[in-house]
Amino acid sequence: MTERYLDDFTVGQTFRSGRLRINEEQIRRFASEFDPQPFHLDDKAARDTMFRGLAASGWHTAALTMRLLVEGELKPAGGIVGAGIDELRWPRPVRPGDELRVESEVLEVRPSKSRPEQGMIKVRSTTLNESGEGRYRSSSAILWCRANRLHCRKTPPVAGWKPRNWPIDVLHPFEQRWKNWLECH
Repeated sequence: MTERYLDDFTVGQTFRSGRLRINEEQIRRFASEFDPQPFHLDDKAARDTMFRGLAASGWHTAALTMRLLVEGELKPAGGIVGAGIDELRWPRPVRPGDELRVESEVLEVRPSKSRPEQGMIKVRSTTLNESGEGRYRSSSAILWCRANRLHCRKTPPVAGWKPRNWPIDVLHPFEQRWKNWLECH
């Protein structure tokens, strides 16, 4: 899938991810390292809590959501670079056997006034299980590269070719691409 630039988005657009099934071992492994609470580690102990059974850590759900976003349709040029979160909710816990997917909606598209090579997109992402029940929801601001495809490339425009020193009056097209690439990195 093609990478998307700021100018490729409009308010109201939606994007989907693939699916990812979560199992008990994954829940326990994440929890043992990052959120070692009984309701994430032990099914029997979890039955006596408000969860009434083993539940994935909310941070595990957030990490799974990030993976699904990265691998999904959103595909930002330059990667998903978060600038902040306005909303973060876990309406229901993720359980062993849940098959997760993410649906995202563009809420706002705003070019930067101070950095013409980038802008900001506000996106609401909802992680759902196989029954369409919400498990995670966030609204976040993501930095995005503008449509000038010379900016924010992952690799130099021409491998092995080095530009001469600037400033000069007229740049060869390859030199302009290098200059733009270096400004973004």
